[in-house]
Amino acid sequence: MKTFLFSILLAFSVLAAAAGDPAVRIDNPQAAETPPGAKTGVVYLDIVNAGGADRLLSAKAGEITDYIELHATRFEGDLMRMRKVEAIDLAGGATTSLKPGGLHIMLIDLKQPLRAGQSFALTLQFEKAGTVQVSVPIRTREDMMEPMQHQGHDHSGAARP
Repeated sequence: MKTFLFSILLAFSVLAAAAGDPAVRIDNPQAAETPPGAKTGVVYLDIVNAGGADRLLSAKAGEITDYIELHATRFEGDLMRMRKVEAIDLAGGATTSLKPGGLHIMLIDLKQPLRAGQSFALTLQFEKAGTVQVSVPIRTREDMMEPMQHQGHDHSGAARP
């Protein structure tokens, strides 16, 4: 009887672990609205990786575009340049922020403009964590700029080191 109960408990433990919190969680997804006729858009988000090292390999958003690239922004002298990257490395137990002036997801050949107040489905493919789906709200450019204007400051207004 003890062996039977132990087997049942072990089975439930394995199932609970498999159904538990995913190693990767997406926080603060957002896309900037685009002007009419624009053919590119951008997605920013935070990837919270509670597991070991992983990599973001690709993204899909078929309802708005069939072509997405992972990008990194780098300064070359006084010029800011965006470059396609094959993957985005994610340190274990850390948060990787995709944000203006850094890593981001580039939406290319948009099927329609991105309109503030709407949202779209984005599927992210990770090397180890597998597929993660997220709903991405579209925000006005002004709303997107607000957090950047406050970067480097705590709630008291004092600059961070």
